[in-house]
Amino acid sequence: MRKRYIPTITELEAFAACARLGTTTLAAAHLNLTQSAISRALASLEDRLGAALFHRQRQRLVLSQAGHVFLEQAEEVLARLNSAATGIMAFGGRDRVLRLAALPSFARSWLIPRLPDFTERHPEISLEISSRLLPVDFLHDPFDCAIMRSQHEPPGATSLEILPERLVAIARPALLQDRAALSDEDLLNLPLLQQSTRPTLWLDWFRGREIDPRRILRGARFDHFDMVLDAAIAGLGVGLVPEVLAARALAAGSLRLATERGFKTGESYRLIFPPDTADTAPIAPFRDWIAGQARTAGPPATP
Repeated sequence: MRKRYIPTITELEAFAACARLGTTTLAAAHLNLTQSAISRALASLEDRLGAALFHRQRQRLVLSQAGHVFLEQAEEVLARLNSAATGIMAFGGRDRVLRLAALPSFARSWLIPRLPDFTERHPEISLEISSRLLPVDFLHDPFDCAIMRSQHEPPGATSLEILPERLVAIARPALLQDRAALSDEDLLNLPLLQQSTRPTLWLDWFRGREIDPRRILRGARFDHFDMVLDAAIAGLGVGLVPEVLAARALAAGSLRLATERGFKTGESYRLIFPPDTADTAPIAPFRDWIAGQARTAGPPATP
């Protein structure tokens, strides 16, 4: 029979524990095995690979050059197996798991507050939601669907519009000094908070006016709209953010509209999924639920 060279899980775990802890005694305690079991696993692994993975120095195990090379790969294998196992455990006895990628700010402000309704309606579906800023490749990424802006819809995908995107200028009430609404010139006299992943938003707002771009683009820069909102609440300046993301802070009074003018970007937030999966579970019930939420949420106010 041909000899198998693939290490066992026990061998990999014993090797990784010894590499990190330095002795078979500590590795045995860590893995809840006997010292002799650890020693046998190491001997079997070294025999299987035909290389010494450790140097024995004064009752300590010190990685050899081969051991250093093998450790990173062994730990990667163990980590991937652990991730796969915990992913299956996420089913929690339920029939299905929906793996969703979502824009972090939209998920926090619009999606998550509504999810209790979905989980009550569909207790058989477990949700696995990941933050994502870049477009999803359904052929290679482990997602069933995604909530992204329309410009991130990959070719050939199917989508459902949730909300059109409308930007509003918001600020801490104290920064506005009780002024009902600021003119564009007033805005330019205040720090304008910048969104680094969409750096042209303020330029688009002031498009058509003869204004030095250096006046428009000054101000602190932040990666996410959530950070822009927090910075505006802290009084660092005026933020330009999607209206849907600012709604809760505006309703709470921690932010105010700096001007009644809004700006439609021409984009929308969409639920995106691979073709030919729209009527399959668990995408179909989530799609139908999102469609209902989009209808009841109503469109943003017109500018």
